Amino acid sequence: MFVVDAHLDLSMNALEWNRDLTRSLAEINEREQGLTDKPDRAKATVSLPELRKGNIGLVVATQIARYVAPGNPLPGWHSPEQAWAQTQGQVAWYKAMEDAGEMVQINDLASLENHLKLWNDGTPKDKKPVGYILSLEGADSIVTVRHLERAYNYGLRAVGPAHYGPGRYAQGTDATGYMGPKGHELLKEMERLNIILDATHLCDDSFWEALDHFNGHVWASHNNCRALVNHNRQYSDEMIKALIERGAVIGAALDAWMMVPDWVRGVSTPKGMNCNMEVMVDHIDHICQIAGNALHVGMGTDLDGAFGREQCPYDLESIADLQNVPHLLKKRGYTDEDIQNMMHGNWLRFLRKAWA
Repeated sequence: MFVVDAHLDLSMNALEWNRDLTRSLAEINEREQGLTDKPDRAKATVSLPELRKGNIGLVVATQIARYVAPGNPLPGWHSPEQAWAQTQGQVAWYKAMEDAGEMVQINDLASLENHLKLWNDGTPKDKKPVGYILSLEGADSIVTVRHLERAYNYGLRAVGPAHYGPGRYAQGTDATGYMGPKGHELLKEMERLNIILDATHLCDDSFWEALDHFNGHVWASHNNCRALVNHNRQYSDEMIKALIERGAVIGAALDAWMMVPDWVRGVSTPKGMNCNMEVMVDHIDHICQIAGNALHVGMGTDLDGAFGREQCPYDLESIADLQNVPHLLKKRGYTDEDIQNMMHGNWLRFLRKAWA
């Protein structure tokens, strides 16, 4: 089945993890044997060949660069200008992948429909470019709101105003507080440019404020359910209802600590916590029960988001294993139409409406 994955950090992996994503997973992981600078060394699950193998022909791919003020212990850049420069390097990598025929940017309705026609024409996938929609995870690198139009012009189509901790435009995971005037200015410019608001990572205060001040299209690229894992990174049922009312689609994430309660990073193991793909279906099912249908959830795996096999379902070796999800959904009683919607149809419907 054709799959859309609404959240992958491809350029971060290419530049900060120094992974050649044009190589096979075996090659990437073999080259990382013995490295200990990142917790997921030699445990990667994502590469461009694996996306093709899994018929994952369209992804939302990020730029990411956090600004950290003095005293902020999170990793990041010491000025917005440095963060902007990092995102420009990430754009350069995506462009290099386009030049190599590995990827193609999808930024409007025509490019979307052309890509879907190419990808689903019945010919082998192994030489086809993976389509990507450019998203910014955390807006700290937008030096001034005027920079947003520059980013739009090179293809940026979705923005999550915050990531982890306090941000320049909004407050993110594990932080509290509101967006304030600069955040409102950012939302207004996003609305003018028809940039999608990614509500993922917004703390509760900033989440509700963003929905109140933004009249454009809203999605949540990678989020799970607070009712199942009680942490501020997840959405409460009230937040899920609000997103459904806005016509949003929520991407189900495969980061184990977001899937099962009481995960301890670096200590817990997927098998020890009984974290498998069925757990993702639990989160999907919870959203569907709230919605009363299967029209507001899709894939948003985050499988390369600074973790690998040590922190994802134990029955997943590669992102290509998303092809096992339709069977799991069918076991839960979902119809073929429901399953097609959750694997790709909901994201495509959303994009067609947003870009009409």
